[in-house]
Amino acid sequence: MTYSIDDLKTLMARLRDPETGCPWDTRQSYKSIVPHTVEEAYEVADAIEREDYPHLKDELGDLLFQVIFYARLGQEDGYFDFDAVVDHLVRKLIRRHPHVFPEGTLASRIDPDNRPDEHWIKESWERIKAEERAMAPAREGPVSRLDGIARTLPAMARAEKLQKRAARHGFDWPDIGPVFDKLHEEIDELKEAWQASCSGTGEHDAVEDELGDLLFVCVNLARFMRVNPEQALKRTNHKFDARFRAIEQVLEREGRTMDDESLAALDAVWQSVKGVEKGRSGA
Repeated sequence: MTYSIDDLKTLMARLRDPETGCPWDTRQSYKSIVPHTVEEAYEVADAIEREDYPHLKDELGDLLFQVIFYARLGQEDGYFDFDAVVDHLVRKLIRRHPHVFPEGTLASRIDPDNRPDEHWIKESWERIKAEERAMAPAREGPVSRLDGIARTLPAMARAEKLQKRAARHGFDWPDIGPVFDKLHEEIDELKEAWQASCSGTGEHDAVEDELGDLLFVCVNLARFMRVNPEQALKRTNHKFDARFRAIEQVLEREGRTMDDESLAALDAVWQSVKGVEKGRSGA
């Protein structure tokens, strides 16, 4: 027997039953399960990063459960149910892909000899999304071209989206040169704020502000270089993790302890580990 999405919906309803359901599940709300949703999304990404595809099936199931959970809450509150979520999603994706569904229906097909190029597809996608934002129910406060960029995104991801959205409306550097200039400017301002904080003539909040400005410029630099800043930092994290563990192994083989070594000695091992890495890569 193979279970279906309908079985999953039934399971969720049983879990939420106020009389016979799970006490933990019946206590949950939209907000209370958000941390679990974020965690499951990261675990999906981690499985893909590690190319652990057998495990990916489990992680995708956990993420799907989050969607089913929200849909059940929406059904209980009379907002929407899972079928409404699916219907809205399919309609939106058909609308955003006129190059695949030219007649606006799932049954329609594009002529394979007249498919548009990727530039047209991207421009069309952004235009349609802009139209959707304009037609969306009004929110509190003035309308902005930055509307729709989630405030709960990780800071680096949101910075990149804010910059890309602003750039599409002409608010951008003409080329990468001024971005490098801005990078040096922000480093100098951060130094000044730090020195003022240490001397007692400045606030520590100013250090945080200037550091944020510096990171924002770094994201801008990555955008101009067509580098994903999150991926770049992930690679550096992985590299640091691997080198640190290698240092521990070297010291252990030599009967030495990291906590008893000087910084100069540890740096010497670090450089040795880097040398081995370069040798393996042929650099």
